Amino acid sequence: MAEHVDVVVVGAGISGIGQGYHLQTQCPDRSYMILEAREAIGGTWDLFRYPGIRSDSDMHTLGFSFHPWPHERSIAGGSTIRDYVEDTARTYGIDRHIRFGHRVTSADWSSGEGHWRLAVTGSDGTAKTITCNFLCMCSGYYDYAKGYAPSFMGAEDFAGRIVHPQFWPSDLDYSGKDVVVIGSGATAVTLVPEMAKDAASVTMLQRSPTYVVSRPAEDAMANWLRRKLPRKTAYGLTRWKNVLLGMVFYKMARRRPEKTKERLVGMVREHLGPDYDVATHFTPRYNPWDQRLCLVPDADLFDAIKAGRASVVTGAIDRFVPGGIRLASGEEIAADVIVTATGLELQMLGGAAVSIDGVPVDLSQALQYKGMMFSDVPNMAFTFGYTNASWTLKADLVARYVCRLLNTMKKRGLSVATPHNADPSVTEEPFVDFSSGYIQRAAHFLPKQGSKKPWRLNQNYALDVLALRFGSVDDAMVFSRPADANQHAA
Repeated sequence: MAEHVDVVVVGAGISGIGQGYHLQTQCPDRSYMILEAREAIGGTWDLFRYPGIRSDSDMHTLGFSFHPWPHERSIAGGSTIRDYVEDTARTYGIDRHIRFGHRVTSADWSSGEGHWRLAVTGSDGTAKTITCNFLCMCSGYYDYAKGYAPSFMGAEDFAGRIVHPQFWPSDLDYSGKDVVVIGSGATAVTLVPEMAKDAASVTMLQRSPTYVVSRPAEDAMANWLRRKLPRKTAYGLTRWKNVLLGMVFYKMARRRPEKTKERLVGMVREHLGPDYDVATHFTPRYNPWDQRLCLVPDADLFDAIKAGRASVVTGAIDRFVPGGIRLASGEEIAADVIVTATGLELQMLGGAAVSIDGVPVDLSQALQYKGMMFSDVPNMAFTFGYTNASWTLKADLVARYVCRLLNTMKKRGLSVATPHNADPSVTEEPFVDFSSGYIQRAAHFLPKQGSKKPWRLNQNYALDVLALRFGSVDDAMVFSRPADANQHAA
């Protein structure tokens, strides 16, 4: 017999722990469980173990709204973040609701019964069925089982070791060795200065440059406020300070891209000096925020370059050779270790197949609703953070909104909430206006966004606060009972 619970949360990372907190504080009469495919809390921050792994957002916005970040470093290391997420789960008793080693492989909505039927596979291979009235998909946005690894000609000829950061081997010793890191994104700019501490040389090999910005690892204002004010007050003020500063910078960058580009590149030149070839290695071909900016705390990447421990090469790869990498220009870069920091593979809903009354749902044909639900899919929320701000800001708003929906349905004596577009003037647009490779590679299976609210994705925390915390829950939402849901789904 299937086990039943009011709400199932899939994933025990930052999103899932946050959703659990809001469920037990705002909907205390609802039962919930968190299904986690792995054996640990933390999601991204437990999976990634490469050298120097850290946040690329400040922890006053990446941290939970209800559990203040306790450390002085605002740009924190992965293990510290993992400990913080675990501490949050223990402090609020959320860990008691987690089922580890439970992977959701499919979810089928029964219109007649008004619940989801989940097929779950245990870590030991056993299969079970769990049903729930509402399903929260907090499983992140990328495939945990594989990263993006393009094929390189001659890889089998390379005499050294090739590793992907997503699957960092614990036995890798790179001290005194020549290392090449392929990539120029957040992972690459994190790895290079950290590996340069022990390696003989580290080369960041990039096809094209990325915007790289330095900021202090510690937030002086946050630490001052913490000494002067109650912990939660100081945390809240710092959170909003950082949110507003981020919004102002983003808006300025989009309105005046050339001026912003000039300033960003100019700051790199200030770090590296007038003789460094910033035009080749740190001047992107695209405008700021067409892709996410890369953050380096306390200018560590630039310091490693100036000290001669690290270097940047910009060019196309021809092939791997036994002693390293040959570029299209004919130049060869010596390497004992090659790190392919080439990115992630996106995956919707942790790879779970979704169906309604046994009929598969093609989410690429659905419209996203308020950045958290899908058109014509009942009682399901998903978490997908901001591309221009901290992930947790959006996750927190989604978690609160789910509770609003649940409490609204209870008050009205209804149990099914289905976003539905009845406006023929709404046109489809890409899910995210972002040129990053991992987004473009996934465009064919991502949902669409619409040309009007509530189908349009804000990518703006202040607008989402208004829409999700204070906006009407009735916008393009059909509330019903199970007996009515069958007709609507049809």
